[in-house]
Amino acid sequence: MARRSVGILAIQGDIEAHARALARVEADAVAVRHAEDLEGICALILPGGESTTISKGLERQGLYEPLEAFAKAGRPILGTCAGAVLLAREVENHPVRSLGLLDVVAVRNAYGTQVDSFAEVADSKLENLRCVFIRAPRLRRPGPEVLVLARVDGWPVFVRQGKILATTFHPELGDDPRIHGLLLELAG
Repeated sequence: MARRSVGILAIQGDIEAHARALARVEADAVAVRHAEDLEGICALILPGGESTTISKGLERQGLYEPLEAFAKAGRPILGTCAGAVLLAREVENHPVRSLGLLDVVAVRNAYGTQVDSFAEVADSKLENLRCVFIRAPRLRRPGPEVLVLARVDGWPVFVRQGKILATTFHPELGDDPRIHGLLLELAG
């Protein structure tokens, strides 16, 4: 089987770490900065960073509508940390424009500042899923179509709605390729 190409939104975030994670699941990373960069990719990653900065970049590059069309065409998207915020139907504190593709409410920086970063093993069917949280959001009020795949301290940290995946942590910062692998599985 030929290697597939997965886009990584390249406005902000640890693009290289996601590219390394994709290489572990035998996929090629493609930087997405413009709408035409979405052509030819089978899936997309919205990485962490700062959601306000990324939102402004999406606006500046005219990417909101192309990203919505990408999802409506049935292509999978993984949002990590700030990327999860951008997927949410609503952002509760310090609202930013989101894509509204995931039926959850995101609370930005719910775990505190950079100094409050931590790692934890999640309560999940994915055994020993180690989660690295850096200024992480919290996901609240998941809708009826949202599957909670992992929790930490009772809070959803990994969710799925159709072909939309979101983590409040950074799966790219560990050696565990399962979440990036699931993204590829959803691409077919």
